[in-house]
Amino acid sequence: MACGIDPKKSIIFLQSDVPAHAYLAWILSCCTPIGWLERMTQFKTKAKAGRRKIASAGSFTYPTLQAADILAYRPDFVPVGEDQKQHVELCRDIVNRFNNLYGNYFRPPELLMRTLGARIMGLDDPSRKMSKSTAETARNHAIGLLSNADEVKRIVSAAVTDSAAEVRVGNSSPGVANLLTIYQCLMGSSQPELEVEFNGKNYGYLKRKVIERVNETLLAIQQRHSHLTADGGHYLRELLRTGAARASEIAESTVRDVRVRVGAGD
Repeated sequence: MACGIDPKKSIIFLQSDVPAHAYLAWILSCCTPIGWLERMTQFKTKAKAGRRKIASAGSFTYPTLQAADILAYRPDFVPVGEDQKQHVELCRDIVNRFNNLYGNYFRPPELLMRTLGARIMGLDDPSRKMSKSTAETARNHAIGLLSNADEVKRIVSAAVTDSAAEVRVGNSSPGVANLLTIYQCLMGSSQPELEVEFNGKNYGYLKRKVIERVNETLLAIQQRHSHLTADGGHYLRELLRTGAARASEIAESTVRDVRVRVGAGD
């Protein structure tokens, strides 16, 4: 909400407050081949290097829960980052299999993914996606939405670049390209505007501009966050309660329909 989601237009709730998600996930898991789940990149990453025996069943079947999170509301589109593209594609496969087995019911949802900034990389390692879990152990990996100005300056100043002397928009190393992407996303600049502003400038200049723009963006978010939490969370708790009730009405309707189709209800 602090970033701009309007609760008058969007239902906001905690997933765990809507049990229909877990119920639908179980039904979907019963028509999802094991081979499909074994191909999921995130699970393969967790299970690699001899760790397969200790990788959890939850991480293996998580994509079916994610499919249930989506399909409970029968959407036309799913807005995601690039790292979730494979999971949405799996969701579409599950839809097709379910429809083939039990008759057409779900619509295969379409990906809704931005062309710029669909994958922001770690500032300490531009070969890895920026991740909240990584940020818990790597001090200069990511910028949090509630990071203060000094933290932003420290993290961006330490961001990986390369040994070149100046910025070359469109022909940059991964670390420099990542900083340019962050700036371009926050400014809404076109590629030609980015070239005019940065081509030939040194990395210190680029980092100063990124720091300025990130802090301006975060200040507005943090001010709204402070306003939303000023009453100790009462407003947010009530919003989540009413949101869960509205979401449950939709999700439970879907589960009732699915139960009838698979022969588990009437």
